[in-house]
Amino acid sequence: METVLQAANNRDHRAMIEEKLLQQRTVLIYGGINQDVAREVTEKLFILSAESNDEIKIYINSQGGHVESGDTIFDMIRFCTAPVKVIGTGWVASAGALIYSAPPVENRLALPHTRFMIHQPLGGVQGSASDLEIEAREIIKMRQRLDATFAEATGQPLKRVSEDSERNYWMSAQEGIDYGLVGRIVETEKDI
Repeated sequence: METVLQAANNRDHRAMIEEKLLQQRTVLIYGGINQDVAREVTEKLFILSAESNDEIKIYINSQGGHVESGDTIFDMIRFCTAPVKVIGTGWVASAGALIYSAPPVENRLALPHTRFMIHQPLGGVQGSASDLEIEAREIIKMRQRLDATFAEATGQPLKRVSEDSERNYWMSAQEGIDYGLVGRIVETEKDI
């Protein structure tokens, strides 16, 4: 069991890392996308954007998560005045791919072994038939909006994005370039 002193040291260590990353104008998004992640990323973008209009780098490795939380981060990347570059690493899937697509394509970079995945939103609703019907309509609207967003971000026809997102559609970093999702592959920090 972790002692109180170890927990405090871990918190201090984490805070020191976060401070150094912010000094480098770098934000990390790792893991599932949820409201807490959306708030944390929004706070960091506001702080960095208020400090200067110098470039902000976001590194993302995410399996996705809550679509509306992804929407928040997507919108905030576009909202802040400082230019944002997003660098994909590991996997960038679902709501993570939505976030990744926020900046212009020239500011969407990927490490060589990054994998990307788009798909239709998933439902998990329970309740009365009326509630299920309402939720189904909302999921269809969400899917149409996401497909349109990815079509605009990639330059792909909406019909193709809709067909591709019918099931999990995986892409390597190079396939992401071919699809229009990725701007370029970077191998070192100097390439950014």
